[in-house]
Amino acid sequence: MDALMAALVAAAAAQVGDRTAWLAAILADRWRRPGLVIITAALGLLAASGIAAAGGALIAPTIAPQARQLLLALALLLQGAGSFFPAKMPDRLTGWRIGAGATTFLGMTILAFGDGIQFIVAALAARTTVPALAAIGATLGSLAIIAPAALLGEAAWLRLPLHRARMVIGAAFLILGATLALGALGLV
Repeated sequence: MDALMAALVAAAAAQVGDRTAWLAAILADRWRRPGLVIITAALGLLAASGIAAAGGALIAPTIAPQARQLLLALALLLQGAGSFFPAKMPDRLTGWRIGAGATTFLGMTILAFGDGIQFIVAALAARTTVPALAAIGATLGSLAIIAPAALLGEAAWLRLPLHRARMVIGAAFLILGATLALGALGLV
């Protein structure tokens, strides 16, 4: 159960001001169907997180517990460092002519799979006996941010103080990652 909560909190924090929420806002504006965007985004996020969790489950038996903790620390440190850079505008997917649902599902899956939270999901999945909980937690945490973005729309979403929030969240990821790394190395 700890993987579920850890992934939920990490994903919600990581999605603040990130490109997946921005893409959800863009697509919800484009089709004026935020409910459909939220549902298909959830499926796309679950697919990406499921792949990451499966990867974490595959490597888990091959690495020691301290190495798993170091893997999670590295994932958190990378996510924290990435938060200090402004999110680049996602591709608006205007050339995609496959409908609202398919465009949202595929666009979110592709964008989310390259996102830093998937590294955290893989690391959390490697530390638990039920890796699927990391994927479910990350999906729910991401939706906590993506759903409001879709409901607000792009203009309102971008008016929020996302840059400042990313700085605070980035610092928290760095502190947590450094603490886990020092603990895994036996220095704390």
